[in-house]
Amino acid sequence: MASKAKSAYECTVSVNQSILSSLLGSSSSSLVGAIDQGTSSSRFLLVTSNGCMLSTAQVEFEQCFPKSSPYNNNNATSSCVGWHEHDPFAIWDSVVTCIEKTMEELAKRGLDLTLTSNGDDDGNTSLLIKAVGITNQRETTVCWNERTGRLYYNAIVWDDTRTAAVADAIMCENSSSSSGTGSSSKPQDALRSKTGLPIASYFAGTKVRWLIDNIPQLQQDLTSPSERPHVRFGTIDTWLLYMLTGYKRSIAEMENNNDRLAHEAGVFKTDVSNASRWLFMDLERMDWDETLVEAVCGGSACWKNNKANDDGVAIFTSLPVETALPKIVPSSDRAIGSINSIFCLKGVVIGSILGDQQAALFGQTCYRPGEAKCTYGTGLFLMMNTGVKPIPSTQGLLTTVAYQLGNPSGEPEPPIYALEGSVAFSGSTIGWLRDRLELIDSASETESLALSVPSNENMYLVPAFSGLFAPHWRPDARGCMVGLTASHTKAHMVRAALESSAYQAREVFDAMVLDSKVQLKEMRVDGGATANKFLMQFQSDVLDTPVVRPEYAETTGLGAAFAAGLAVGVWADVEEVSKMWKSDRVWKPEMVAAERERCWKGWNKAVKRSLNWLDDEE
Repeated sequence: MASKAKSAYECTVSVNQSILSSLLGSSSSSLVGAIDQGTSSSRFLLVTSNGCMLSTAQVEFEQCFPKSSPYNNNNATSSCVGWHEHDPFAIWDSVVTCIEKTMEELAKRGLDLTLTSNGDDDGNTSLLIKAVGITNQRETTVCWNERTGRLYYNAIVWDDTRTAAVADAIMCENSSSSSGTGSSSKPQDALRSKTGLPIASYFAGTKVRWLIDNIPQLQQDLTSPSERPHVRFGTIDTWLLYMLTGYKRSIAEMENNNDRLAHEAGVFKTDVSNASRWLFMDLERMDWDETLVEAVCGGSACWKNNKANDDGVAIFTSLPVETALPKIVPSSDRAIGSINSIFCLKGVVIGSILGDQQAALFGQTCYRPGEAKCTYGTGLFLMMNTGVKPIPSTQGLLTTVAYQLGNPSGEPEPPIYALEGSVAFSGSTIGWLRDRLELIDSASETESLALSVPSNENMYLVPAFSGLFAPHWRPDARGCMVGLTASHTKAHMVRAALESSAYQAREVFDAMVLDSKVQLKEMRVDGGATANKFLMQFQSDVLDTPVVRPEYAETTGLGAAFAAGLAVGVWADVEEVSKMWKSDRVWKPEMVAAERERCWKGWNKAVKRSLNWLDDEE
């Protein structure tokens, strides 16, 4: 799990010069920062108190796709197709690089955000930056020992398919007993009544179980009375918070270890939006539920194999929830912690934590029930605010927590819930065309290629490379291209890949309307793919609904910044934040109804072809 040095990470920094000029002439300005840690890159952005984007910095980091592993059923030669990992230190380095390069670039342009003294009365080394928020790729899971600082394994990424077998095992283990979680006619819904989630490889709990089942050092420490209290599991928000708030270990300690070590004495927390993606949290109580943890992890051989006491009973039979899982806190709260490990931000309050899709909902200012957004990133994620009551889904969607605002003078506000449809492959489908098939050199080529042909000529691409997520939840599905003829060209393939995102969004959109009983009047969109005008028009056509792109496409980071600013009083309330949201462009439906129906029928036929591809023994 070796990491590159920070200098090896290339960083792109963009600064809005007109906004910078206005800041240089002001003595009362304030800024809010946001760390936006995604699947393929990390970003750091600064937002003014007027809601304008001052700067953005981005660093891509290496993706790990193991070809073989000693942990693959104890057979190092077994195929690891579908495995996807991240080096947690590569993620950390990319975040630090973004922050430091931003400060360097702004200083070159005359705005020095780092004081040369020891800071203000609160110890802050930056007077203008009032708070920093964190938003992150959800479900991706890290495990480390806080005493030694050692990682047990790489981070297992949210779209990793190795945990499909784990999910099957959990379903089997819970099929004959409700385990206090409620019963269901569908095995995958055994935990849904408490969690709002199906049992699927997607969620963090299945990754925790895989780690417990397969990593010997972790098994040893979890069954050791002395080391057990020091084991930590976290999603990427928790890892970054721990590293930001912790302290670098002594030089001697670092030199005596071949591997890099995590910081020490960091804050160990997560927010409600991330916690709701584990399969461990009770949506009503907003806290970890030991019966859920037992339902997911209790069947591990780790507990059966640990040494018994004098009575012949195993000493430890479950995960130590109180110490191994982070404390759950509101998404916007000035008491989360403050930065210690990066000098240019030392003492700055960490005012928010939000999972990336919840942050995008917040950044799109969808604060009222019935408002929704769709984010086009590596995957595709459509989310609707449903208010203070969770709505159970009967259409294959997820019931999740959108956010919770803290209250410095008392109890936090009630949590806001959401319905969500998650699709595994959207932007990554274009990445597959570029990196694996080498049909294109960059994503920017896809719009002109798609427009160079009048239609897909009845060819469809279903990107079920790791199964189908919402609303199908079919891990047995695999990608397919159907309707091919000798007349199809590269342009048709590219067009079909773009169209697949729009079709998948409609599947989720329709399910959301059925679950919520709300007909969406528009869909707010964000993410890199919103720059593709062909895709946005096709999306509006397929939905038969206006599609609205905001002024700032990077709404994920913007949402984390808004939530952090609310925590420290940069903005008074969500109503003030809502007034800062602006539309950039609206696409309205142009496709005739008969053509829409023909396209939709073809897509559904293609999806059926992708199902039942994997046999049980595979």
